[in-house]
Amino acid sequence: MRRQLYPQQQVLVPSFSRHEHGLELAEIGRFLDSLDGVEELVEADLLRGASAKRGRRGLTARQVLRVVVLKQMKGHSYEQLAFHLSDSQSYRAFCELELCGKAMKRATLQDNVAKISPRTWERINVAVVQRAKRDGVDDGERVRIDCTTVEANVHPPSDSSLLVDVVRITSSLLRRADKHATFSWSNHLRLAKRRGIAIIRARSKAERRARYRDLVRVTERVLGFAAHAVDDLASVPSSDAQLLHVKLKHIIEIGGQVINQTRRRVFEGEKVLASDKIVSVVEPHTSVIIKSREEVIYGHKICLNIGVSGLVIDCVVHDGNPSDATMTEPMIRRQRQLLGDAPRQAAFDGAFASGDNLTALKELGVEDVVFTKSRGLRISEMASSSFIYQALRRFRAGVEGCISFFKRCFGLDRCTWKGFPSFLSYVQASVLSANLLLIARHRLA
Repeated sequence: MRRQLYPQQQVLVPSFSRHEHGLELAEIGRFLDSLDGVEELVEADLLRGASAKRGRRGLTARQVLRVVVLKQMKGHSYEQLAFHLSDSQSYRAFCELELCGKAMKRATLQDNVAKISPRTWERINVAVVQRAKRDGVDDGERVRIDCTTVEANVHPPSDSSLLVDVVRITSSLLRRADKHATFSWSNHLRLAKRRGIAIIRARSKAERRARYRDLVRVTERVLGFAAHAVDDLASVPSSDAQLLHVKLKHIIEIGGQVINQTRRRVFEGEKVLASDKIVSVVEPHTSVIIKSREEVIYGHKICLNIGVSGLVIDCVVHDGNPSDATMTEPMIRRQRQLLGDAPRQAAFDGAFASGDNLTALKELGVEDVVFTKSRGLRISEMASSSFIYQALRRFRAGVEGCISFFKRCFGLDRCTWKGFPSFLSYVQASVLSANLLLIARHRLA
């Protein structure tokens, strides 16, 4: 259960430092206070399945929202964030924590942040962008659209490491399930690890295949134990047992896919498409994105719509590795839905170019459309003059610096949150933090 903290009287909160960063945090706080309905969205997620009148006092929606902004802006882990919230006067002032209140615990911060849904973060970003347009920060008349990648928190995969991961996770779940049900099982994790090391040290293809067969047999045996555990847990009424029941069914499904993938690749010599591969047992949503022959990214592609001010007008996370050309028209349609009008000028990377895309954007009302690689398109078809064409090409080049800024300063290079919904939340929260800092600097200028 949960009860929100609404004090009867004004509590004593610390004041902001007069340092430049303290002034920025204060301005971000004032901007968040000016947004209508944002705190209600966060509060609805925090109270989902709980009560506002029962249970211990918890963080308010205002506080949780500011905690996330601060975390993504500074790149802290939850442990580091808990320390800085107890140590920094400006951080406590920004998050509206009491001057002499208790230090926040890492688990408390993490539990509250995890309750906010990706949809809520997206709606908050929409409210921020719309308010920024009204305030004159960015009118969305000239935009640049490009794609980048965000890595998932996984190690570079191999068939052997995935099989060992299946055994490791399943064994951990079976150890916990053993307390709720009676079934026979043996811990084969050490055996699986030895087989994985033997595969790495194999000197010939035949020896490697033999070691793989042993590892596959071990994995199948452990998944067999899990199947028996699932049957026994089905009749146990406790919530912990039912949660383990769901997790074991999930790992059995993932493990079966990993075994099938290993047989196709190692034993049958088949080339498995990137879209069909499981590259992580912990993060099965992870996609394989090949940027070049030398660089392979395990994560997701995101498409960013960035205005003149550097504000991220829109952000879309894609599953898989779709072609950039398929995103050209949808990104402009999304902006028209978000801000009410299509941009007057839009600049894209050459991968977005096609004759059909150019025609579609002109029909949507974009006067000047520039692709950095023409791909058979004439300059006169794209822009009203060669001067505007060159100016928009130079304008588009600035998107690389913006993306680098987001990755270096707001954690948009690698997601550290678990699960695909949390991946979406992480990206949207990072974009929100970047936008709020840019807006604060614009208002303080």
